[in-house]
Amino acid sequence: MDSKIIKYTLLIFLFSLKVSAVELKGKFTQGHYILGKTDPGNKIFIDKKKIKVSNDGYFVFGIGKDRKFDITITENNKKIVKKIQKRKYNIQRIDGLPKKKVTPPEEFYARIKRENLLIAKAREIDSDLSFFKESFIIPVDDAIITGVYGSQRILNGIPKWPHYGLDFAQKKGTPIKAMNDGIVTLAEKDLFYTGGTIIFDHGHGISTLYMHMDDLFVNVGDQIKRGDIVGSVGASGRATGPHLDIRLNWFGTRLDPATILDIK
Repeated sequence: MDSKIIKYTLLIFLFSLKVSAVELKGKFTQGHYILGKTDPGNKIFIDKKKIKVSNDGYFVFGIGKDRKFDITITENNKKIVKKIQKRKYNIQRIDGLPKKKVTPPEEFYARIKRENLLIAKAREIDSDLSFFKESFIIPVDDAIITGVYGSQRILNGIPKWPHYGLDFAQKKGTPIKAMNDGIVTLAEKDLFYTGGTIIFDHGHGISTLYMHMDDLFVNVGDQIKRGDIVGSVGASGRATGPHLDIRLNWFGTRLDPATILDIK
């Protein structure tokens, strides 16, 4: 047999034996952010949802705060089933809030609904950006963490939604840095609950949200770099003191921001 034909046959045989192994970075724990790597062009499903794979093979997804059942990752036709670890969440009591911030008067309902739709719309963006694969940095220097993800919030003695963010307490006016490269998809100076608010799109459904800011130095459509100063710490919206509350989302799934930051 011709040597060229032998080499060609051998290459086809070896190619057919190749099995792509999915690489997964992150803990399969409630609230966690998972970064994946596969061969470019492969199809990835999380449960039954097909998700984007970047040109260099990266993909990303998250695990909801209260998810109890296993998660299935499918690469082409190969399935990987991961057991989800449960977490225990804190209870956080905050007293001394103005009554209208705990239970808003009816005249604010339409405004709150409109603002919630703005935020939801920004979180549903499914762009081809791949900034999500790069490392994230802490947005405020020398800050104290005063609130963590998953805490049951009891406001003026009334149980409310859990806290889905990470709070960095610092004095008003302290510069806030972009945690990663991204595109600004929302920049509002005065939302009812969150005050000065920015949302950044990092690609593939990953967004970060900054709340309670004093100054905003960016506008919708701006492309920012990790470490850029995007605003300053404030106490706007429903806040008892100056701090930055950050959120992390995979589309509508609220994730723990601490899972993308180097926080001891």
